[in-house]
Amino acid sequence: MAVKLGFIGLGRMGQSMVDRLLSAGCNVAVYNRTAEKLQPLVARGARVAATIAEAARYAGVVLTMVSDDAALVAVTEGDGGLIEALPTGGVHIVMGTHSVGAIRSLAAAHTRGGQILLTAPVLGRPEAVTAGRLGVIVAGEPSAVERCLPILSALGRRVFRAGTDPGSAAAMKLANNCLLACAIEALGEAFSLVEKCGADRGVFRELITDGMFACPAYDTYARIIADKAWDQVGFTVALALKDIELGLAAGATAGVPLPSAQVCRERLLGAISHGDQRRDWAAMALEQARASGLA
Repeated sequence: MAVKLGFIGLGRMGQSMVDRLLSAGCNVAVYNRTAEKLQPLVARGARVAATIAEAARYAGVVLTMVSDDAALVAVTEGDGGLIEALPTGGVHIVMGTHSVGAIRSLAAAHTRGGQILLTAPVLGRPEAVTAGRLGVIVAGEPSAVERCLPILSALGRRVFRAGTDPGSAAAMKLANNCLLACAIEALGEAFSLVEKCGADRGVFRELITDGMFACPAYDTYARIIADKAWDQVGFTVALALKDIELGLAAGATAGVPLPSAQVCRERLLGAISHGDQRRDWAAMALEQARASGLA
């Protein structure tokens, strides 16, 4: 698939995604503020973009995978940012998790610049990218979605179309992460109960993942919690708190109470207060264990 694109943001997810795109035959120009992260991808065939503008102009289609709204503003606004650098008709695909408001504001800015914004947040950890199990939620102008579908399809197992409003995909991703946080919280409570009663954590893991909770989310996080593998990081506590707070903000704007997500926020704050911000967000269960007198 000889598709050309630029890619900005090479954290754990970004690196895995570029590697996947290179394996699919895409020609990728990569930009990252930390230059050493470029080297493994260059060895795989990626081209180095010296600036954001160079990545944007390489093919007129650029993907961003950055950590938060502030980082998205940093790569899009100002001299040399994407709004200035993308050509007329160029497409910016936002693949990180961002607030609904920030996405809608950015979409309007790109429209004023004669460009197109697609949101395409992803569902899955870095290992899901490698295994081809990533889900992608895309929203935006339909013809641009069709144009970019080969890129999005190369990243994983399925592309979910969320409509023409770029904010819709952002809302779906935030709702998904709030739901997943609630699942991790429930798992943490259940494992603490089992352990406090002296029962076998490993057997309990088999029990729940072989029955009605036999699904990837419960299987992945039940394994991490049963093994207390908080340092096998796919998604950090700090980033999870950011996403939950964005979800709560979206709920406040839309008039939707999210009491379960609020519980998850408190658990994540507790984990951060114990120095766990760089651990996997499954450390919510460690925080529950502490509250249960187990850690």
